Amino acid sequence: NVDTKIIVVGDKAKAILQRTMSDRILYSFNDYGKRPPLFSDAALVANTILNCDYNYDRSTLIFNTFKSVIAYTATELPLFTQSAIESADKIGVYDSLDEDVVRCYNEFSLASLILFAMKEGACSEQSSRMTAMDAASKNAGEMIDKLTLTFNRTRQAVITRELIEIISGAAAL
Repeated sequence: NVDTKIIVVGDKAKAILQRTMSDRILYSFNDYGKRPPLFSDAALVANTILNCDYNYDRSTLIFNTFKSVIAYTATELPLFTQSAIESADKIGVYDSLDEDVVRCYNEFSLASLILFAMKEGACSEQSSRMTAMDAASKNAGEMIDKLTLTFNRTRQAVITRELIEIISGAAAL
């Protein structure tokens, strides 16, 4: 029984997760994705995470990664707390690391990872939109071709009927 909390960035993810996991959403950030992500957006999310009163021992950043024009994959990145960074095996390699330096590193690292995730998500979304628009344009072109063919056939039938009427009328005289 692990108490899992979710911090959601974006309206679409919030709408999906709110249906099934509304009791687990700790924070949600709206109006992301309507414009290109900036470092200030990622820093706001990072500061909210770092300043929240929820203590966590493990956390994971889950986001879409651009794979190709028609595909993207869900990617998981671990996020570390300040205590996890301070207790890392190889942190002693660096000279003169005080608590303030580690805190600043953790803040910048978290904001950078969140910005990376936001940029990858935006790239995946633009790729999906581009593919959808290409398919819609192709379908519209095919529909225009079919309608043009139908229109031309109908016009030709009307002309043929009028010619038959004219010829029939002339033959009757």
